[in-house]
Amino acid sequence: MDVSRICSELVAIRSENPPGRTAEVIEYIRTFLDTLGIGSKITRNKTGHNNLITTGTGSRLLFCGHVDVVPALDEGWTYPPFSGTIQDGFVWGRGATDMKGGCASLLAACHMQADQGKEVTATCAFVCDEETGGQNGIRYLLAKKMIKPTDCLIAEPSPVRHPCIGQKGLCRLEMKFNGIPAHGSLYPAVGVSAVMEAMSLLEYVKALHDREYPVDERLKEIIDRSSGVLEDEFQIHNVSEVLKKLMFNPGVIKGGEKSNVVAQHCDLDLELRVPWGCSIPELVEEIKSHAPYMKIISQTTHYPSITDPSCRLVTVTCNEIERVQGGMVLPIVQWAASDARHLRLCGFNVIEYGPGEISILHAVNERVRVDSLNKASAVYAGIMTAYANKDS
Repeated sequence: MDVSRICSELVAIRSENPPGRTAEVIEYIRTFLDTLGIGSKITRNKTGHNNLITTGTGSRLLFCGHVDVVPALDEGWTYPPFSGTIQDGFVWGRGATDMKGGCASLLAACHMQADQGKEVTATCAFVCDEETGGQNGIRYLLAKKMIKPTDCLIAEPSPVRHPCIGQKGLCRLEMKFNGIPAHGSLYPAVGVSAVMEAMSLLEYVKALHDREYPVDERLKEIIDRSSGVLEDEFQIHNVSEVLKKLMFNPGVIKGGEKSNVVAQHCDLDLELRVPWGCSIPELVEEIKSHAPYMKIISQTTHYPSITDPSCRLVTVTCNEIERVQGGMVLPIVQWAASDARHLRLCGFNVIEYGPGEISILHAVNERVRVDSLNKASAVYAGIMTAYANKDS
């Protein structure tokens, strides 16, 4: 089975999110699985946010992948972003790394098992909207109890010998500041500027970045190791700060009415990436106490999460990666977020491992090595076999 061809064909089926319509790519996967004798169920809604989950397969292992991709403009690409061109040992195009490459390797692993006369003893789920939070995807499947807590591998791109077992937390705050208007020529003697109140809060949040949050020695070792791996992958210095400290991004700020009026209104959308050891409720209360003219309109929270590095899922996955890739294999944690957070919250053990060039995911000229696709397929097939042996 030519996994590069599968990846190429998946990339060529557009599934940008937004809008997140995945009916066509999900139908491709259904047809592929049907040729292997693997049944599946598709969930559909009026907006075309379709998911697929296999039926009649094992219940002790879940493989998961998302088929939506971030949008891409044509400018700057060596090959058109939805061409799925196979050239120079790569499959090129939007989603090749994040994460149609991983989905292709999952499908190829199923084909490998079928070719060898083995049952695919794992459930496979392909979901529609990881890139926008999972409301119509993994969270829908969880809410409808279509998947139940078990060991789960998400085929997200990862460093070759370092599967991901944990992620920082996330806190998004939509805030509204209300000032006291006055003539601009009198400020700051008269009036309260909503714009300046927002700026004052950002200065405070900036200072929060310098805090250290204590964690136990075992987690500290994993974070330190992860920092070195990610620094090599991204060529970014001081990655340890990214993993250990509160990161912040004022994504949207808008306010004021006129240049000669002290601003009465200002809106701020702030994203915080929360490290282990930091209490999100205490953090939010602290932010509130330093912004008396601010009201939080909406809040989205996901706590830091990690899978026990000694559990069977991590051990089996690392053993299979070592068998296929060679060298020492050590799990890491990362700063980004994925569907793993929703699954862990519902009691799943989750690990992420997949093919891809993570330094260029979401970027122009996104691509995945054909060799990486093949090796990921071999890893997935080996994990399926290991779990099948346990079931027998």
